[in-house]
Amino acid sequence: MKKTSLLLLIIVCVSCKTEESFENNVDEIFSAQFKDDQPGGVVMIVKDDSVVFSKAYGVADLNTKEKITTKTLFNTGSISKTFVSNTILSLALEGKLSLNDSLYKYFPDFKNTALAKQVRIHHLLTHTSGLPDNRRPLLDSAFLITAKDEENFAPIKLNDSLLFESGSQYEYSNPAFNGLALIIEKVTGRKWQEVIKERIFDPAGMKTSVITDGPFPQSGVSHAYLKTATGFIEKDYGEEPTFPAAGNGGVWSSAEELIQYEQAIQRTAFLTNEMLSRSRTITEYPNWNSNERPFIGYSWFVSETEDGSKMISHTGTQGGFYCDYVSIPSKGIIYVMLCNIPVQQEPKRENVLEVLKKFNWLD
Repeated sequence: MKKTSLLLLIIVCVSCKTEESFENNVDEIFSAQFKDDQPGGVVMIVKDDSVVFSKAYGVADLNTKEKITTKTLFNTGSISKTFVSNTILSLALEGKLSLNDSLYKYFPDFKNTALAKQVRIHHLLTHTSGLPDNRRPLLDSAFLITAKDEENFAPIKLNDSLLFESGSQYEYSNPAFNGLALIIEKVTGRKWQEVIKERIFDPAGMKTSVITDGPFPQSGVSHAYLKTATGFIEKDYGEEPTFPAAGNGGVWSSAEELIQYEQAIQRTAFLTNEMLSRSRTITEYPNWNSNERPFIGYSWFVSETEDGSKMISHTGTQGGFYCDYVSIPSKGIIYVMLCNIPVQQEPKRENVLEVLKKFNWLD
């Protein structure tokens, strides 16, 4: 065989091998969507405690052109709710509160006392309280631009009826987690952000993660954007009215530290095995009467992969931040996607799961 032909054959074989690599398959899911000089995101995948994919795309700030890395801080949106939930559960383990405590115990100023006595902490954790989110009809967006947890939960206390009997149906609730954050403060006598740092961030080794408490710095974090016909517009703190209310979406973290968070959860760094299992088991209330089957534990969404393995997840969306957090403990899989521009979380997740299946990592 001629040397030229042999070299061509080697090049073809190497190319085929590259195309079929796990890393290349995952990269193809994201690389076509992001450009180097535009907002983008970061993706990390862990298999059995080893990082098997880690890549950043695009810039964290269009003004400075700072590149996104696995250490870049993103607003995690509703993934923040899991931090509030785990802190509530850790306080319950210490007997400082009960998950069966009523809201009346912590908020005796509810307009309807009977209603406050009916709704329990566990109803807030599972988005089944039935409390209407009546903020927007009462408050203009100018107020919400600066309204923190207390101001966001205040209108909820004015409700005189429920949408449905607590525990009977599911309706996603951001104010529920503003209320839970306030309960942490009432129980501990400290700012809830400080309590989460002490109970969650520190044991997990999350040294750079922070939680919003009012205005957030313009530097040291990624900025979020929306693409318009004339270019990109910023869509984060100051433009989106939900950012100051941190109980429902105030955690800023990196892909690296969210991986550390999940690893700390699995090694029971802040919960017992029993409480961890309960938090990641679907809550089934005896009075459930929805056509939709229950699918949530204590803030975590619980589903199954094609082979029946339990999958734990939570998405996060706030302003231009779009994030996804997935764990399949029995397979040793952790997947984190953090973006500072709108990205469809579920389709990307499905694409990643297909690649994991292709390479037999879900067997």
